[in-house]
Amino acid sequence: MEGAETMLAFMRQHGFAVVVSVSEGRPVATHLPLTVKVEGEQVLLRGHFAKANPQWRDIEGQEVLAVFNGPHAYVSPRHYDALESVPTWNYLAVHAYGRARVIRDPEANQELLYELIDAHEPGYWQRWEGLSQRYREGMLRGIVGFELRVTRLEGKAKLSQNKSAAERQRIAAALSASPDPVARLTGEEMARREAEQALGEAEGARG
Repeated sequence: MEGAETMLAFMRQHGFAVVVSVSEGRPVATHLPLTVKVEGEQVLLRGHFAKANPQWRDIEGQEVLAVFNGPHAYVSPRHYDALESVPTWNYLAVHAYGRARVIRDPEANQELLYELIDAHEPGYWQRWEGLSQRYREGMLRGIVGFELRVTRLEGKAKLSQNKSAAERQRIAAALSASPDPVARLTGEEMARREAEQALGEAEGARG
């Protein structure tokens, strides 16, 4: 997976990330929905922990990893030309590294919550505003926001790139016909990339 814009679009589409940090010398992780913002050339990931989750207490100033996982699928060796082949797994992911900042200000935490509502269910606004102020304040007291200033993005795309075009096409067709919806998405992504590559090659030949 190449290109900052491609990776940002992927992160927005697959915004339920795994946030990994270190606490007392040991890795800790939490699955969290994150919003992706771009301010100039700076990418910001924003979300919140439940206040009862101790991970937020140690992340200030740490280099934190957020893993955004996309579709993935088992690939059978029966699709390969060579008899001596082994099973593998195709997948898409983005790893975002950055420095974390804990957000303790109640108004800023409320802004983070609003960003998540806008991203996932704008229609919930009316219901949220209809809740009692006491309830809303209680909910906000139960979360701790954070912001990750991204310093490095790494796209991970293992889609049988090391195989022949014929093998990739067979794999894409098999996965696209799978009863597993996640496998189908993987196959569709492979087919899309194959089509783009073929188009590029055709345009290059004409040029």
